[in-house]
Amino acid sequence: MDPFTIAIVLIVVGAVFLIIEAFSPSAFMVIPGLVLVILGLIGAAYPDIILTWWSPVIALIIAVPVSLLTLKLYQKLGEPEPPTTTVMDSLVGREGVVTVPTEVGSMKGKVRIDSDLWSATSDEPIEEGARVVVERSEGVHVHVRRL
Repeated sequence: MDPFTIAIVLIVVGAVFLIIEAFSPSAFMVIPGLVLVILGLIGAAYPDIILTWWSPVIALIIAVPVSLLTLKLYQKLGEPEPPTTTVMDSLVGREGVVTVPTEVGSMKGKVRIDSDLWSATSDEPIEEGARVVVERSEGVHVHVRRL
């Protein structure tokens, strides 16, 4: 196989790795993909280099900064967010929708507040779909009234 064909194969394989990375982020295919594409482009421009000892040296010179930049980019993209917590008092006054009818003296009722589902009770039966407001919370249960 001639050196130019090898360079084209390197470019194609590198492009395939980059496509895999695009559809499956954090597979770390961007590093070998970029190394192969750049090495292939250099090999296409200077075919005499592709089959010499310079190829692995060039690949290493490319791989180190690409690896560092990729890791920094993924750290920036995947910065952890602080966990969300709900304090009992923070629910008081919040509005929600009944998803399972509430019964007096029973925690069988369910209320959706934002995206969370809470066990609920009330002083009067409240049907599904009714808008409610939280009067107080007791552990993981809320006491609601109809709006």
